[in-house]
Amino acid sequence: MPTPVPGTAPVTAAAGGSGPRLPAARTGLGSIDTAVHLGFAVLLVASLVRYVMRHSPADNLLVLGLAAVACLLYAVVAVLARRGRPGAPWMFALVAVWAVLVVAAPSFAWCSFALFFLSRSALAGAAAYAAAGITAAATAAGLFRMSAGTDLAMLLGPLAVGAMLTLIYDRIQQDAEEQRRLHAEVSVAQEQLAASERRAGTIAERERVSREIHDTVTQGLASSLLLLEAAGRAWPSDAARTGLREATVLLRGNLSETRSLVHELASPGLDGCPLPEALLLAARQYVPAARLLVTGEPRPVPPEVRHALLRVMQSAASNIRLHASAAGVAVTLGFLPEAVTLDIYDDGAGFDPAAAAPPSDAGGYGLRAMRQRVEQLGGVFSVQSAAGEGTIVAAQLPLPSAGRGTPGTAGVQA
Repeated sequence: MPTPVPGTAPVTAAAGGSGPRLPAARTGLGSIDTAVHLGFAVLLVASLVRYVMRHSPADNLLVLGLAAVACLLYAVVAVLARRGRPGAPWMFALVAVWAVLVVAAPSFAWCSFALFFLSRSALAGAAAYAAAGITAAATAAGLFRMSAGTDLAMLLGPLAVGAMLTLIYDRIQQDAEEQRRLHAEVSVAQEQLAASERRAGTIAERERVSREIHDTVTQGLASSLLLLEAAGRAWPSDAARTGLREATVLLRGNLSETRSLVHELASPGLDGCPLPEALLLAARQYVPAARLLVTGEPRPVPPEVRHALLRVMQSAASNIRLHASAAGVAVTLGFLPEAVTLDIYDDGAGFDPAAAAPPSDAGGYGLRAMRQRVEQLGGVFSVQSAAGEGTIVAAQLPLPSAGRGTPGTAGVQA
């Protein structure tokens, strides 16, 4: 008897049957179910033809009735399994009818493979094992009866195939569970990564806004306060009135800067003019005597580079006004073939950069903010100073290559 041979086909179906049990995607569910159900229909028709051709019409009535009932119950269980609804009573009714049918007509033993897979997809746990075991035992009993109790292989073959398919199906289910677990872990890791990126973005935005506030509002308010304090000490002299006017101008500029921070953190009054003129205006807001020298061939720079240079200029000029007591300030803007440089020199009191106070409520954010601005754009920032020898603040930012430039400009920064 060829019982072991057709068993190879259901093994493949079982392997494919793991697809419907995968999470979310339920890979290949429709096609696998269709293949199993079509296989059941084809095997049922073939078994009916074989039985009718080998038995008398009187014997056919009971078998045909059992086959019709089994076919109806199979359809009910398949629909319930498809919809994810419990169908244990229907499945066990199908197994009971099928057991009677396969014992009475062993020709229908071939359909047992479809019932095995249906029981494993419709049931879970002990109920699935029980239904599959009953199906295998009934098939073994029917085939053993057909051999008149003389062929032991007909008894052991279906049981061995059932045990083998059960082990294979369990392994497939374990792999599917492991895949679900890994999928869940990956989803959690992706959510955690997204949350970390959001936190990092929030921190970066806070740093950016803090630099904007420091380089505009804070520096302007500090300079205005210095002017007002000096005017208060000299009141009512002309120098005091001049200080008040300068403080008023700075405060008006501060108000404009604050409004610009609310509206996209732009640089009001400085975006509509060429970069050298904008830098000179930014410097003279705090140091009216500042001078500007341009080296190299001027050309447009990216908006983010322009913005960083303006903020570095504002912060450095404010520091000069507040701390340097400088008589002269020289600003050099250099255009290199692949970079733009900004050097700000003052002949003031100078300081030791290594001994500079760390940022605190009293200040100290200027140099750090300037360095962060420049380095975030891939540039280089440096401060050279010593007590009594003035200070040089230098920044170099990369530019897209323009294929042109003045070779000698590299020496300007040095």
